[in-house]
Amino acid sequence: MDGDSNTPDPMIAELFRSARTIAVIGIKDRPTEDAFRVPEYMQQAGYRIVPINPKLNTVLGEPCHADLAGIGGSIEEAIDIVNLFRASEHIPGHVDEILALDPRPTAVWMQLGIHHGPSAQRLREAGIDVIQDRCIMVDHRNLVAGSPRVADAPRVPDAPRVADAPRVADAQPTSDVRSDDGASAISEPE
Repeated sequence: MDGDSNTPDPMIAELFRSARTIAVIGIKDRPTEDAFRVPEYMQQAGYRIVPINPKLNTVLGEPCHADLAGIGGSIEEAIDIVNLFRASEHIPGHVDEILALDPRPTAVWMQLGIHHGPSAQRLREAGIDVIQDRCIMVDHRNLVAGSPRVADAPRVPDAPRVADAPRVADAQPTSDVRSDDGASAISEPE
């Protein structure tokens, strides 16, 4: 993957299909926070969430760890994706702990608005794919929701899907987005 908002969608879709466990650094325990709603959606979509936040004890029914090193032998499966909900200036502080994981994750995902070029480069040089400045939930919904693995996952309340977004009156459709029932979410202009 090339590591930014231009990462090809098929590569991201394949990452979602192969991943099973996501460590979420900076997870929150308040349902109104994106750092709670996004991991909750991913958990409901079938992924194991490993919460990382030194201020919390449990989130989403899982024990919370102070940092990645604190996971130790407490989980049996490898971390496939490290999802970062931390300000860009804090990203370099997490790179060493990510690189210390054995086995290393397949990818590091920096949420929408979060990017750090030098850290991304270090991770890529270590063979870890990096996605920056993209929302994992939005990409999951757009690229794989409805696939056999996640078709029956419940919807996260108050989190709009692409099909639910308001339509600009005279916009020309660029693709045919389908809702859960298979109906086209974009109508042809009249």
